[in-house]
Amino acid sequence: MKILSRDFTLKEKILIGILFIIILGFAYYQFVDQPIREAIQKAELSKQSLDLELETVNIKIEQLEKMQREIDRIIAEGTIAPMPSYNNNKAVNMLLNDVLGTYGYEIRFSELTREGDLIRRTISLEFNPPGFSEMRTVLAALENSEFRCLVDNVEFGRQKNRYGEFVYNASADVTFYETMVGGTPDSGLPEDESVQE
Repeated sequence: MKILSRDFTLKEKILIGILFIIILGFAYYQFVDQPIREAIQKAELSKQSLDLELETVNIKIEQLEKMQREIDRIIAEGTIAPMPSYNNNKAVNMLLNDVLGTYGYEIRFSELTREGDLIRRTISLEFNPPGFSEMRTVLAALENSEFRCLVDNVEFGRQKNRYGEFVYNASADVTFYETMVGGTPDSGLPEDESVQE
């Protein structure tokens, strides 16, 4: 059985050619153009995500470099103090006695606090320096001591005594830092706050 028993006319050939071109165009659009556009769009989104990630990493690098410069500066100036191992109580008491010297003073110890390997020993000082510059000398000696510490809540005042003379008084809280690395636990060591609920 013969399906096509005659030749196509010129008009039919043109229509078949146009139909073939339309099908070919549709196939190109569907199977080549659209997947390429989707791949380009995905690549663009991926690039934007990577650009954002790169910007975040660059910011972190800048922060780390700034921190490293600060550490290098501190080391170069020699202002970094070591953190002694727990229990450094006797050495802290000797330091306080040496620094406060002949001034009338009172020392109050707060309870130790512990967070992981970090121990904080806070001491409240009250002392009677001859003047403001002597108070500054005492606080500077504590800050620049061989032990890492933070001086806080500093107060300075004066009042007249019963003889009409001015008497100066100063107070401050000094927190000394110690580490459990190389330290020996004892009964005075508090529980680790970082593991408590």
